[in-house]
Amino acid sequence: MATVRMAARLFLVAVFIATAFGKPAYDDSSDEDHSAHLLARSAHAQSRATAPTDQERTPEYWSDMARASLAAALRLQTLNTNVAKNVVLFLGDGMGVSTVTTARILKGQKAGNPGEETVLAMDSLPYTAMSKTYNIDAQVPDSAGTATAFLCGVKVEGGVVGVDGRTRYGNCSSSKGREVESIIVHAERAGKSTGIVTTARVTHATPSPAYAHSAARGWEADSDLTAEARDNNCTDIAYQLVEEAPDIEVIMGGGRRKFTPRSMADPESGSGDRDDGVDLIQRWQDSKSGTARYVWNGTDFRNVDPDSTDYLLGLFESSHMKFSADRTSDPAEEPTIADMTRKAIQILQKNTNGFFLLVEGGRIDHGHHGATAVKALEETVALDDAVQVAKDMLSTSDSLIVVTADHSHTLAFAGYPDRGHPIFGKNVYKYSNPDYTWDGLPYTTLLYGNGAGYGLAETTRGNTTHVTRQNITDVNTADKEYRQQSAVPLQSATHAGEDVIIMADGPMAHLFHGVQEQHYIAHVMMYAACLGEYTDHCDKPATTKPATDAGAAARGSLYTVGLTAVLCGLQILAATRF
Repeated sequence: MATVRMAARLFLVAVFIATAFGKPAYDDSSDEDHSAHLLARSAHAQSRATAPTDQERTPEYWSDMARASLAAALRLQTLNTNVAKNVVLFLGDGMGVSTVTTARILKGQKAGNPGEETVLAMDSLPYTAMSKTYNIDAQVPDSAGTATAFLCGVKVEGGVVGVDGRTRYGNCSSSKGREVESIIVHAERAGKSTGIVTTARVTHATPSPAYAHSAARGWEADSDLTAEARDNNCTDIAYQLVEEAPDIEVIMGGGRRKFTPRSMADPESGSGDRDDGVDLIQRWQDSKSGTARYVWNGTDFRNVDPDSTDYLLGLFESSHMKFSADRTSDPAEEPTIADMTRKAIQILQKNTNGFFLLVEGGRIDHGHHGATAVKALEETVALDDAVQVAKDMLSTSDSLIVVTADHSHTLAFAGYPDRGHPIFGKNVYKYSNPDYTWDGLPYTTLLYGNGAGYGLAETTRGNTTHVTRQNITDVNTADKEYRQQSAVPLQSATHAGEDVIIMADGPMAHLFHGVQEQHYIAHVMMYAACLGEYTDHCDKPATTKPATDAGAAARGSLYTVGLTAVLCGLQILAATRF
């Protein structure tokens, strides 16, 4: 022990000498420019009322905050090892870390604050991890492959739904016998109720692996099937949801046209997509033994009584639901994702065995694809409102809440904006020395690596023609239709491949730690709820619906004793070493 302490002291001395007297191994001329910039920014901040506050300038403010955070962290040492009666998975489609950060600022600024100090509902979930999102055939993933990972527990090729990695995209015959079961299947089998809420089509890439098996995410209606798929008796995703899927109690989102025939007019516009002439909405209603409600507008939705409703199918648009930024205050308007989450929990929690609920903010991704950051971030704020609903309605003593993303996007949050600078505003470049690599034109804090915001303009100065970025001086960059500038011209901005965050609270939430493969999420949720292969360590046997209240059941006594022994051993070991 003395030898170890001596080695540690020598190492610290060496580090001190190296940092105090070592020569810099870089050209520090850039630091001088950066210092000038910081001085300019500091002087500018003195004249602004938004930030920093007088309180933030005191060391006591930050010490008090840190002590409160430490106290909260110390309380987390008492682990919640209950069985998760309920599990709610919130999935922000395309919600990378830069999206979470900038949505946090937006939410704060919408409340009249600088924004950076805001705490999202998802931020308050105390356990975090990072998720590696690649598909087995792609560095940068697709949403169907990632959803199969976090719902079914296996990594697969991009574009496939609810099948294993031996299935080849677009090849129906390769999917036969390769079906995998989702956490919804296991929850239904254990006697729980289940639900799906999404702002995309309910047959889209994220929700479909919860109930369907398909070699192609695009096979949403029978008219989407290829000749090879028909020859090999593959069925479409909407058909599987109604005719072949588990008995899901709550289904809400968009996508009416995938369920209705071409001969049927849509109540808002257009007609159905189905070639087989089948009205799957009517079939869904006819197949239910309990009280089943189908709704397609906000008025009917709000009139649904959860106490007297056993099944709810809400299809609020022919395709995807509207962006939050496009909605009105009309009472007949389609419900928000928070509204749908609340109604779903009210219906599902009547089952005394508990429930599993998937809630997808599907249009975050669509806003990013269009390089419209306003729409993407408004969707993220809307998803966070839904997270708050779940936190308010459920107890984390017996309910596991998980928030994550399937993949990121190329959204960059950059520049040197002042504290409280409007998140959709233009940057002010403040370097005091001339920077000849800068084109002199304003740019927004939010930019995309690629997408539809790319554009060049020609200007003539004397006899010389210059090609520059578009001048956005007089452009309203906070408009919901504004496309942030991008580096590479693409009709649709792509996904990004960096890790995404997992945030969680409730039973076994501490198992989310470190950097994990994305399929780990499904396994933690099933372990916490004692589903599928993870039933042997639980006191509660599988039951059929309806059943008696399972409550916040403790795990098997051997498991509890073993965990306690391990924790005590670690504490003793730490005390003897230090």
